[in-house]
Amino acid sequence: MDNDKPWLKSYPPGMPAEIDVNAYASVTEVFTEATSRFATRPAFRNLGTTIDFATLERMTQQFAAWLVHEAKLVKGDRVAIMMPNLLQYPVAVFGALRAGMVVVNTNPLYTERELAHQLKDSGAKAIVVVELFANVVEKVIADTAVETVVVTRVGDLLDFPKSLLVNTVMKYVKKVVPPFSLPGHHRFRDVLARGESLPASDATLGHQDLAFLQYTGGTTGVAKGAMLTHGNMVANIMQASTWISTIDLEDGEEIIVTALPMYHIFSLTANCLVFMKLGAMNLLITNPRDIPAFVKELSKVPFTVVTGVNTLFVALMNDDGFAKLDFSELKTTLGGGMAVQKVVAERWKEMTGDTLIEAYGLTETSPAACMNPMNSEGFTDSIGLPICSTEVSIRDPDNATVPTGEPGELCIRGPQVMKGYWQRPEETAKAIDENGWLHTGDVATLDERGYVKIVDRLKDMILVSGFNVYPNEIEGVVVGLPGVLEVGAIGVPDTHSGEAVKVVIVKKDPALTEEMVKAHCKEELTGYKRPKIVQFVDELPKTNVGKILRRELREL
Repeated sequence: MDNDKPWLKSYPPGMPAEIDVNAYASVTEVFTEATSRFATRPAFRNLGTTIDFATLERMTQQFAAWLVHEAKLVKGDRVAIMMPNLLQYPVAVFGALRAGMVVVNTNPLYTERELAHQLKDSGAKAIVVVELFANVVEKVIADTAVETVVVTRVGDLLDFPKSLLVNTVMKYVKKVVPPFSLPGHHRFRDVLARGESLPASDATLGHQDLAFLQYTGGTTGVAKGAMLTHGNMVANIMQASTWISTIDLEDGEEIIVTALPMYHIFSLTANCLVFMKLGAMNLLITNPRDIPAFVKELSKVPFTVVTGVNTLFVALMNDDGFAKLDFSELKTTLGGGMAVQKVVAERWKEMTGDTLIEAYGLTETSPAACMNPMNSEGFTDSIGLPICSTEVSIRDPDNATVPTGEPGELCIRGPQVMKGYWQRPEETAKAIDENGWLHTGDVATLDERGYVKIVDRLKDMILVSGFNVYPNEIEGVVVGLPGVLEVGAIGVPDTHSGEAVKVVIVKKDPALTEEMVKAHCKEELTGYKRPKIVQFVDELPKTNVGKILRRELREL
């Protein structure tokens, strides 16, 4: 037994310490194996239309051929994809990857400034955009390297006549399609039709080739492109699929609920790639903010797996219709992207009968790095164990290992760690040390069983009279008060103590008062950790996947 890897002794029986990183040469190889193995099985379902693996394979081939022969793109060119969860998304992504392009996942809700930065920084030569956001592309395209624009309508891949109906209603009834002018742009359906008569164009790919330029949220400043290679992605697909193999998943039979946008790394790897390898059907939710419509979609299919973030689980459980759903087929629920709160995990178990398994990852780790064992009986108050072929180390500011149980910076090493930041060697050197350890910026502890617990972000830590206060802990306490829907905790300047704790709360019960919050915290928290300031708001600022933006909370 390796004493430096205490987590191995806590691994479920039969779980290997290492995975075979060379099982596949590329993400494309994982894709083509799945499409041939599960050809007749449903691959993706969205807005009432289902496409099977064979159809997906054919469409991606057409798209790849068009990119190479008509758009004249070459291996390594960057292709930006800017759309929510629609059937066109996997077609565009796997088509681009097959052709040897690098996919630049782009948040469709980006402002002009954010989009211009990403397109310029990545040097993208082409963009696939849903028409709802084509006007934003129009405003920035002149300053970028983009030469090819493919525009798709929301209903383009839906069955007829629904496709016509959806596209007509969106444009002429709801009037949600802003006018745009992109001379020479191509229509998505025309591209697929043209690609049908063109020769197949699958590129030869290996582990060193870039698959994705995945821009990190930019919560710490300017967004940087994490270079994720085919090797990184294959490793993480193998790591995650090996880890979840302890639950009774049946190849070609599972239905996974994909509400987080697939342009986000969690959903991209876990839902789109890992479960595609298993032949599962991805149920794509285009607008997860419309909770009643989301719950209605869930009522139509016997879903077996759900992934999400803490805020999404809260929103679902607060909808009256959710508790009435049939959870008899649900095998596992995976939470990541942000800390899962104990009260949320316990309520989820009570309502669905299923344990909410917490996992941890970063854009820079493709993303999975730590996961709780899939057979966990309940909330472990940790992010679990480093997954197969992954090492963790807790370091002090001098990069020395801290004693077991002491907090320090979480460092990660493994085949899923990114190649570096796109065209930012200095940033890469800051993030990955000479021994290959990625410094995450998260404060964590590692116990003697090998379980990792995130204490907080280094940058979010609040310093009260010399004492470290971690916002996650405060938020976990405050959300335990029945009248609280959501909460964010931050540090604010204080003349007496340097910083003081402030909580910003969205009420569930209108009768909730500042006094009630402070009384609750007095029972649960020691003096210096108690909030001095309580502010009530209608909603908290969040990222596209629902992670609370503490930086914006400070600006309130």
